[in-house]
Amino acid sequence: MTTIAIGSDHAGFRYKQELALFLTENGYKIQDVGTYSLDSVDYPDFAAAVARSVADGEVEYGVLVCGSGIGVAITANKVVGVRAANCQTEEMARLARQHNNANVITVGERLVSLDAAKSIVQAFLSTPFEGGRHEKRVEKIHALTGC
Repeated sequence: MTTIAIGSDHAGFRYKQELALFLTENGYKIQDVGTYSLDSVDYPDFAAAVARSVADGEVEYGVLVCGSGIGVAITANKVVGVRAANCQTEEMARLARQHNNANVITVGERLVSLDAAKSIVQAFLSTPFEGGRHEKRVEKIHALTGC
């Protein structure tokens, strides 16, 4: 069973809750790192927790939600070994996996509908990395961070 770390700030809390339920119903095991309410919090705390879980190999993938998906993506990408992609369409999610071997997806609660967010996350999780010519590019990304 694939395990996914999921997290959000207050602006992404509602979608995080819905996405966690959606993923559980679709056979994924969820590690919810918070936040656990609509109270204002700092998104870097939760993005870092998800990213570290992915980088440490505790989980296979991460899902992050904030208002735009941008702040959590920037934060997650600071963690060595994480390739976070902020996606607003299913096609972006598929390409993030196929070409970049992304291991964290971020979405913005203020930018996409809940149904779209579910479809985007599902497309991300169901798409394999193509490898081949993309492998050397991902290796170059890792070389920049000293992996």
